Amino acid sequence: MQRSSGSVPNPPTAFKLARVARPEVERPLALVTIDNGADHTKPTVFGRSAFESLAAVLNELEAEEWAALVITGKPYFFSAGADLEEFSVRAAPELAGEGSRTGHELFGRIRALPYPTVAAINGACLGGGVELALHCDARTIATSVRHFASPECLLGIVPGWGGTQLVPRAVGAETAIEFIVENPLRQNRMLDAARAHELGFADRLLEPAEFVDESLAFATELARNSAEPATRAESGDSPLREAASGTLQRARARLDDAVHGAAPAPYRALDLIEGALSGWSLDEGFRGEEDAIAELLPGPQAQASLYAFDLVERRAKKQPQLDAEPRRVGAIGIVGAGLMATQLATLFLRRLELPLVISDVDEDALGRARQTIKSELGGLVAKGRYDEGKARFLASLVRTTTGRAEFAGCELVLEAVFEELELKRQVFAELEAVVAPSCVLATNTSALSVTAMAAELVHPERVVGMHFFNPVALLPLVEVVRGERTDDATAATAFEIATKLRKRPLLVKDAPALVVNRILARLLSVVLAALERGNSIDETDEAILRLGLPMAPSVLLQMVGPPVALHVLETLHDAYPDRYPLSETLANYAEGREDVALAGDSPLSPDEILATALAAIADEIQHLLAEGVVAEAADVDTALILGAGFPFWLGGITKHLEEVGIWERMDS
Repeated sequence: MQRSSGSVPNPPTAFKLARVARPEVERPLALVTIDNGADHTKPTVFGRSAFESLAAVLNELEAEEWAALVITGKPYFFSAGADLEEFSVRAAPELAGEGSRTGHELFGRIRALPYPTVAAINGACLGGGVELALHCDARTIATSVRHFASPECLLGIVPGWGGTQLVPRAVGAETAIEFIVENPLRQNRMLDAARAHELGFADRLLEPAEFVDESLAFATELARNSAEPATRAESGDSPLREAASGTLQRARARLDDAVHGAAPAPYRALDLIEGALSGWSLDEGFRGEEDAIAELLPGPQAQASLYAFDLVERRAKKQPQLDAEPRRVGAIGIVGAGLMATQLATLFLRRLELPLVISDVDEDALGRARQTIKSELGGLVAKGRYDEGKARFLASLVRTTTGRAEFAGCELVLEAVFEELELKRQVFAELEAVVAPSCVLATNTSALSVTAMAAELVHPERVVGMHFFNPVALLPLVEVVRGERTDDATAATAFEIATKLRKRPLLVKDAPALVVNRILARLLSVVLAALERGNSIDETDEAILRLGLPMAPSVLLQMVGPPVALHVLETLHDAYPDRYPLSETLANYAEGREDVALAGDSPLSPDEILATALAAIADEIQHLLAEGVVAEAADVDTALILGAGFPFWLGGITKHLEEVGIWERMDS
């Protein structure tokens, strides 16, 4: 499903019918193209006008004699599903259910056509696009397709045009659960064409060059081999339910671990999948989908999810208004060869394909970095993403050094050394001595002042923060930090590079711990305070996980590392001592003393812990806005979704705070 992207809505989608003569069959083939104009950046989506167009085409398809039907899309898009700009306003149960029912009725008419029908999936196929394709007898898919998914559960709803009933029948219980329920909750994971074909979603995997012609040939073959299309299964196979019962039970347990009951949509989707496998007719299953959409779409989780989807698909892609063009970057440097630096080096190499210099004082660390990059490239070759020649070329772009002279030809150098201000100042001073005055000097700091780092340089205006999040390959946010003297060209360069890395940059004002870490540290302060009152780790984890966050506070602390967390907390305590008290518990963890017992005789209930945490987060967001670290609450929501994995159904966080009455939003 797709909400209109950009400030201009998608042009209306039309179904265009053409007649294709094939010598192998007497009757013509119907070729229907889903199209919304020549602009390939605008996805085809289904709204009222699209359905009216489809109804008109179906009248022709039902009135005339055809050998077969092939439905395909315009270049790059099959269909991105429902137009959420239109459907999100149908926030009344009757209207929501009607939208689901309309899709069932129209797509059902495709299923009922008395000749073979083929969906020729030539581009991105999401949500309702997948459902339309599954209503056809067969499917072809182009090898170039990279986005095949059913993201509805991410948006607080379920597939509403047949997906929960047709997917299990087509590919079985395990794949259906993964595709409909689990992939959306894993950063909206999508299938590529090869995987979709392997799993059984598509019957033929075809090359793009002659894709439509070969799909027409496939449809012709079906027409010649059978006077009638293959029998459509109208009900689930009851014995299949017994085989799938264990799979469904395990899936519910995994779902509990992932969302802790905070989001109703994935649970409802599991129920509908189970019904499809238990003997429901398609009509029964479709009524179940309509009831689910009528209940879920007007609900707070779905409405918050639609708001969040708009943030990451529209707001996060907007470029800031800067009065300078980005500088040319033809070579990159990275200072540091630790875990984070190596992740960054791999990302820069793969996405930019530019000469890359990596430096570290430890030759062994450089050796490990080279080996990690080599292994990453080898893995991509094994997966078929690169050929061996491409991998060798990329590996040849990497140079490692223990010095600084090799950075002379770089136009951007990013430091990722230990979080110590004086060390970072020293690195920048050494770089300034060898790079050109126009070279951008970037820091991956998570807490320190960019302004302070640049203060003693001859050219402080070319210093900028580019804070990436761990794991670098998965989390899309980059906080682009503008120091007091950072100029527009430097900020624009950082934005352009982050965008080329396929990340979502967010411009923030230089402030302690920026946005994401500042809110997470405030949350952690509440958890630490509860531990010091006598609550157990399990109790604090249970309380916070009620929000449906991707990991428990204790797991997040271990992933970040107690020493790093302590450093961030100390930095924030220096700036805001009243809101970020020092923690003896965290100091103990940072020293490796996890068994130190602290006095505490007044533990909180899980409800009290969660309420305290939400109040603290709301308070910190107000401070971020008052200080101008970001302009609007929507920026905070965007940062938490993209940088910390906050769920869509929270709306980032401020929609949830508004829903529970803790905070009144400051912007619309």
